[in-house]
Amino acid sequence: MLTTEQILERIEAETGGIYFDLKPRSLFEPIEYTLSLGGKRIRPVMTLLACNAFSDNIDAAVKPALGMEVFHNFTLLHDDLMDQADKRRNKLTVHKKWNTNTAILSGDAMMIAAYQLIGETGEPHLKRILDLFSVTAMEICCGQQYDMEFEQRDTVAENDYIEMIRLKTAVLIACCLKTGAIVGGASEAEASKLYDAGLNIGLAFQIQDDMLDVYGDTDTFGKNIGGDILCNKKTYLLIKAYELADSKQKETMEWYKNPANSFTPQEKISAYTDIYNALCIRDIAQSRIDGFFKLAMRDIDSPEVGRSNLKELKRFANMLMLRES
Repeated sequence: MLTTEQILERIEAETGGIYFDLKPRSLFEPIEYTLSLGGKRIRPVMTLLACNAFSDNIDAAVKPALGMEVFHNFTLLHDDLMDQADKRRNKLTVHKKWNTNTAILSGDAMMIAAYQLIGETGEPHLKRILDLFSVTAMEICCGQQYDMEFEQRDTVAENDYIEMIRLKTAVLIACCLKTGAIVGGASEAEASKLYDAGLNIGLAFQIQDDMLDVYGDTDTFGKNIGGDILCNKKTYLLIKAYELADSKQKETMEWYKNPANSFTPQEKISAYTDIYNALCIRDIAQSRIDGFFKLAMRDIDSPEVGRSNLKELKRFANMLMLRES
């Protein structure tokens, strides 16, 4: 059984070896730049951890794991463009370093590259994994559309938000766990339970991301703090704040939503953060995170997969819940 650190080392080496010997270089340099920014490599690590839980040999899962990472970074590239974000992992985003058109086209090329890598999955698992990935990719597009539409709505119900992040974030983590399990030789019941675990890990992870956007540190988080507040993104924290706020607090939040009013970005961030603190929103969000994580651990420890060696997967999942970035 490999450790998380050994698997991460393998992933970094494989990712560093991704090079596009194609022209024009102006199309592929932004892709290589994006992949070079690093990150936690959560999705490929989970793919290989799930595979290793059922097989001593993870080689057959490396290409699909890389495909998951390339696809994830493609979604970030386009997400940054749609959000007009300046920074990703403390570096300029692609549309800032190059331009909008480059970000669009290089992102499209990344998606194709992801399919090419996943297409290198060996038989007899190729069709099953491609079908799973294609469904997942479409779900992520649906989640992103919901996310954008929510920005234009006055209110969003908590259940609608949970469904949005299930599609936008959680399904890819679930897909990675199920893909690794399938390649490793897991049964359908085992692979499906890990998929369920991945959904709950993904939900916990995204709410944690919402919280870090407010309470994280720019140097460790890799993005500007308060970006979600500035663009009126419907995060879990904002939804709960509107649900619990009194009339004066709601009036304050509404005032800062109007760009015609005079305020600095930091003033808006501070005003919202003060309201979150007054309503104990951070504690409420943490409780929701803990709840989803407990469901994930229940799935991993279920009779269907409890006999498998999932110690490293559980350790890695616990590490994610303690992250600061």
